[in-house]
Amino acid sequence: MTTIRTPADEAEARAIQDELRELVVRGDEGPAVGTGLVTGVDVAYDDERDIVAAAAVVLDAATLAVVDEATAVGRVSFPYVPGLLAFREIPTVLAALDALTSDPGLVVCDGYGRAHPRRFGLAAHLGVLTGLPVFGVAKNPFTFSYEQPGTRRGEFTPLLADDGEEVGRALRTRDGVKPVFVSAGHRTGLDTACAHTLWLTPEFRIPETTRRADALCRRALSEAVGAAPGNKYDAER
Repeated sequence: MTTIRTPADEAEARAIQDELRELVVRGDEGPAVGTGLVTGVDVAYDDERDIVAAAAVVLDAATLAVVDEATAVGRVSFPYVPGLLAFREIPTVLAALDALTSDPGLVVCDGYGRAHPRRFGLAAHLGVLTGLPVFGVAKNPFTFSYEQPGTRRGEFTPLLADDGEEVGRALRTRDGVKPVFVSAGHRTGLDTACAHTLWLTPEFRIPETTRRADALCRRALSEAVGAAPGNKYDAER
């Protein structure tokens, strides 16, 4: 695993992203859909106390049953800056992954991979640091443009940068429901990432990996700060 580097300021954070981006492996397509293990990671914040809780939930890829899970709670060590969120989340996410008793297999982030201003979002950053295959599924397109995909599940359109590069896809995971935004991170191709996303959304718009990790990190945060937990995805189908 590559050493975690904590930047002193925004300029150093961007320089780290530019440096680590060169280590992203883009040639691998990644694990086959429905095989092995697949892990969702997510975080929850208490902004008043500067506390972040992370969860990693491992599913059997064939059945989507939970086989392992772990959490970690830490202090937020970097300010909120769009495009630099990985520096707020990665230390605690790595701690949660390290606490697992099983191999994570393929990792799914609630965030971006190549669909990032410097083509190095959380999914790419986490993949480079761990060496694991990782991709991102986000709820909005960040700064990129796209046409609405068709209304049927599985239809998609490219997520485009200003120069025309396809950095991800707007993918419809439920008939008539707004799309999610899939981007490759590390050691996983975009076609494979989209296929996994559809496999992981048999009932809801958001992948089961993210839904399970979201619920778990919120419980961990509530235990840490004494608040009532919630799940922001309960009503999303």
